[in-house]
Amino acid sequence: MEEKIAALTIEMIRYYENDPRRIQHFLKVHTLARLIGQGEGLDARTQTTLEAAALVHDIGIKRAEERYGRCDGKLQEQEGPGEAARMLEDLISDTDMIKRICYLVGHHHTYKDIRGEDYQILVEADFLVNLYEDQAGGPAIGAVYENIFVTKTGKELFQMMYGGSLL
Repeated sequence: MEEKIAALTIEMIRYYENDPRRIQHFLKVHTLARLIGQGEGLDARTQTTLEAAALVHDIGIKRAEERYGRCDGKLQEQEGPGEAARMLEDLISDTDMIKRICYLVGHHHTYKDIRGEDYQILVEADFLVNLYEDQAGGPAIGAVYENIFVTKTGKELFQMMYGGSLL
């Protein structure tokens, strides 16, 4: 599946061509999701699902901006699954995996009732990147750690990146 993840990465870079900020974002989220998934010992199928979802998690931004002139989290969740499905159909033959990836894309800004290690890890990886990119301050960072982070590996990365003194 490594070659499919590589092909999906290229497709996403092509999708966001000339938008280095978006490209850098999904590449960072993918790298952190991959690390957390490996650290948590995910099985190969769940790891592949997670990595694909991390690459396409923000695919709805472009469509939302075109249609509504904005791209808040709910619009990303609304517009993303269809875009992701179209891209994934050419790369992944497993329809159940595509459905799960699209579910994750359609819920990655929903932080209640997180079900599944892939979902939890995607949210954690996205927060690790967003806290930095959004230049979040100490109290906000501490609240995210307390309310979002569950995995051992995600917590360790958080503490290495943002410091245990904020907690």
